[in-house]
Amino acid sequence: MFKKILIANRGEIALRVIRTCREMGIKTVAVYSTADKDSLHVKFADEAVCIGKPASLDSYLNMAHIMAACEITNADAVHPGYGFLAENSKFAKICGDHGIKFIGPTPEMINAMGDKITAKETMIKAGVPVVPGIESLLESVEHAKSAARNIGYPIILKAPAGGGGKGMRVVWEESELERNYDNAKAEAAASFKNDGIYMEKFVEEPRHIEIQIAGDQYGHVSHLSERDCSIQRRHQKLVEESPSPFMTPELRDAMGAAAIKAASAIRYESVGTVEFLVDKHRNFYFMEMNTRIQVEHCVTEEVINFDLIKEQIKIAAGEKVSGMNYFPQMHAIECRINAEDPYNDFRPSPGRITVLHQPGGHGVRVDSHVYAGYVIPPYYDSMIGKLIAVAQTRVEAIDTMSRALSEYVIEGVKTTIPFHQQLMRNKDFREGNFTTKFMDSFVMQ
Repeated sequence: MFKKILIANRGEIALRVIRTCREMGIKTVAVYSTADKDSLHVKFADEAVCIGKPASLDSYLNMAHIMAACEITNADAVHPGYGFLAENSKFAKICGDHGIKFIGPTPEMINAMGDKITAKETMIKAGVPVVPGIESLLESVEHAKSAARNIGYPIILKAPAGGGGKGMRVVWEESELERNYDNAKAEAAASFKNDGIYMEKFVEEPRHIEIQIAGDQYGHVSHLSERDCSIQRRHQKLVEESPSPFMTPELRDAMGAAAIKAASAIRYESVGTVEFLVDKHRNFYFMEMNTRIQVEHCVTEEVINFDLIKEQIKIAAGEKVSGMNYFPQMHAIECRINAEDPYNDFRPSPGRITVLHQPGGHGVRVDSHVYAGYVIPPYYDSMIGKLIAVAQTRVEAIDTMSRALSEYVIEGVKTTIPFHQQLMRNKDFREGNFTTKFMDSFVMQ
């Protein structure tokens, strides 16, 4: 087992990793930018190293500075958390080249799933259902028009290195194609330094359902059931839950088996997530694989009583996964509490938290790195924390979440708490009647 782990991240996920390491008797090193010097992950780690100025490129994305921090603290492993360098194969390789264990998959596995065209080809070979589309980059507008006629409208244009909706456009008819093609290429080039675009059939009225998996170095893979992430805005998740209200036992078995096939196809090691689109007829299609711990991993932890960070560390240290598949015994819902104004198009609201009271009680979990007096910097993701409610049934979990939200007091910045309070009262949400398009018609009252 590792003696000292450096966490190459910030905020709540850094604090989350520190907590598990402490339980496992592993020393921790926090890294931080000058903007994060007062963050709780800095205070709670055994050691802390400043790695640069506030901008991510000068700190959390600066591989040289992070490796220097590993060297001066004698860390023997790096946990990348999520975001930043978590799915960066170059960083994973640099760690390995310097004798430091990257707590995650190998660079080859990251690359295999990082490019969406390569990932799709791999899934087709493995027998995993994929969305109909073309298996190569579009060469021109005329190529796109020809492909769209063969696939049938509506179609969706995507960047192979995409994420967060960047380089993505839905096209409903041919007259809209050229404009969206040009816009998607320009956005992909700006976001990923790669203007490549490919095409898929657009799945209407879809659910976004993902399967948590864990694989070890010996070829064993298990799944840990599903999460429904359909409540999202501009491809950014707002609420996640497990089990999905759309799930059936037969669909769970089929999706779990497909996720294991997907991970086994690249002999995946570490925890990860296989994401699917599920149509209204419960046909499911591979969308992508996230080769890291997810923001919403705690939803799964609560419904199966399982520490996914601990599992990730144990796998990296060479231990085997249990070999069994897990199924939800409870119902959990997570609300992402962000420093954003839901009454003003979710505009970011950085600043100082003047008053903070976090909820508690039976069935309530808060993962957060903030405190009264903490300043939310404008340089990073606006997440304040994650509020998780767990109960025997979905209705009870919603009611527990509503109660917890009413106790959550944050002053000094705008937050998404009012949005979540309204969502928990929404009839369609309470009845499980929603798709990824739910937020298109949601209006704050």
